[in-house]
Amino acid sequence: MIRGALAGRTVALRADMDALPIAERTGLPFASEVPDTMHACGHDAHVAMLLGAATLLQAQRASLHGNVVLLFQPAEEGPGGAEPMIAEGALENPRVECAAMLHVDVRLPTGTIGVTPGPVNASADEFTLRIVGRGGHGAYPHTGVDAIVAASAVVGALQSIVSREIDPLASAVVTIGTIAGGYRNNALADEVVMTGTLRAHDPAIREALAARVERIAHSVAEGYGARSILELRRGYPPVVNESEIARGFAPILAREAGVAVVEAAPTMGGEDFAYIALAVPALQMRLGIRNEGIGAMRSGHSAEFVLDEAALPHGVDALVAFARTMGSGALSLPAKRNP
Repeated sequence: MIRGALAGRTVALRADMDALPIAERTGLPFASEVPDTMHACGHDAHVAMLLGAATLLQAQRASLHGNVVLLFQPAEEGPGGAEPMIAEGALENPRVECAAMLHVDVRLPTGTIGVTPGPVNASADEFTLRIVGRGGHGAYPHTGVDAIVAASAVVGALQSIVSREIDPLASAVVTIGTIAGGYRNNALADEVVMTGTLRAHDPAIREALAARVERIAHSVAEGYGARSILELRRGYPPVVNESEIARGFAPILAREAGVAVVEAAPTMGGEDFAYIALAVPALQMRLGIRNEGIGAMRSGHSAEFVLDEAALPHGVDALVAFARTMGSGALSLPAKRNP
């Protein structure tokens, strides 16, 4: 924590610091030395920028209003570190009144920061779907219930959820990521196991997706004489930026950080900053790092992911600007939170 010399709010700045189980193929001199592990989503840059902001804010304590809590968070890539940090009191003593984070974004060129009111990340729920039939000899298919045929029909039918049951102007994803079943070429599979992900920006759509998967899977499987079993695992909620803060801070950020500020399109990726944004008014900023001239154009979670380090000072300035602006009360906190 950095304690300013002047009265003001307590503001949190968060950086996630975990890596991914990916073998790095960037060829950089500072590439990961840990086998099959790399910072393919830019979390090392997030930590570097928060440390840079901390250095500047500490040097500015005499003119700093309020307190700045620095949250170095593990496990964003799963199982999630924000929720246990909150449970252990990271937003208390003193009580955090608002929070911000930066995430690098290869969609935006260096010198650009995205500040978007409302939803910016999707919920990320996981599921396992079992289609249970009855085994038998492949030469006599009429004597069993082929779980593979039933599962194939279920996969096709699930695609109608987004295309026919969700408002075309809303965002939702139903993805089957794995499918496995069967024993050998001449035997009917008695069970097929699928795993997938459900994603949405709207909490109401999020709640409806699982029910629709269960309804369609049950009906289609039953039509083939099989049955379905759905196991849902709740993931991160959507990240929703506080709209008043986003709109008020955008022009301040453009002035203080000397960057182009744009409304970056929301993504369907998950982010456990959502739990902090549920607890206090919050803002997720997207830091442009794209520079095709140096190969900084691969998406996050790529083994060849690199970023334009010229963007890092812009990120530091953005974090400092948020802490000083919100700590001093230059922007009001919303009287009514986003839903």
